[in-house]
Amino acid sequence: MKKIALTDNELIARYMEGDESALKTLIQRHEKKVFSYIMLSVKNRELAEDIFQDTFIKVINTLRSGNYKEEGKFIQWVMRIANNLKIDYFRKQQRMPVFEGNGDFDIFDLINGSDPSAEQKLITEQIYAEITSLVKLLPEEQREVLEMRIYQDISFKDIAEITNVSINTALGRMRYALINLRKIIKEKNVVIC
Repeated sequence: MKKIALTDNELIARYMEGDESALKTLIQRHEKKVFSYIMLSVKNRELAEDIFQDTFIKVINTLRSGNYKEEGKFIQWVMRIANNLKIDYFRKQQRMPVFEGNGDFDIFDLINGSDPSAEQKLITEQIYAEITSLVKLLPEEQREVLEMRIYQDISFKDIAEITNVSINTALGRMRYALINLRKIIKEKNVVIC
């Protein structure tokens, strides 16, 4: 007989009744998505781990205090917490995040292809590096939506929830991100083939 997975809300209810394993299941279910979302912005593994940990400490404290309200999807709520903690961190630092590859995580590693020649690999790496540097030039709100949609495949509905804006605003930010990216490509005379 196939075991049916419990929903997030069922796991929350079990955790509230004292079942610690329910919380563990919830965290394991969503940890990759939450961590990759944080890592995409901060580009530093230790910092991402700290924010990830703080996110789930806040989740646990909210659940234990009885202040969690089932107003939508659990994961959207967690992503909003992570987003707010990330913003808080950068506000405290009084600077924008530094976007540098550190070898631990590269969004372009997720793209698969057949075994290209050394020349094709070099060209592809140059194009990826160029695109990455151009994306960094976008305004923060546009860059954030573009990265969530393109690199993390998050739906616009979820992006709207995570960033605490309407779906139309999220769509508009994506539209302007693409328009601005095209302008930047044209201005910098970048050839992307």
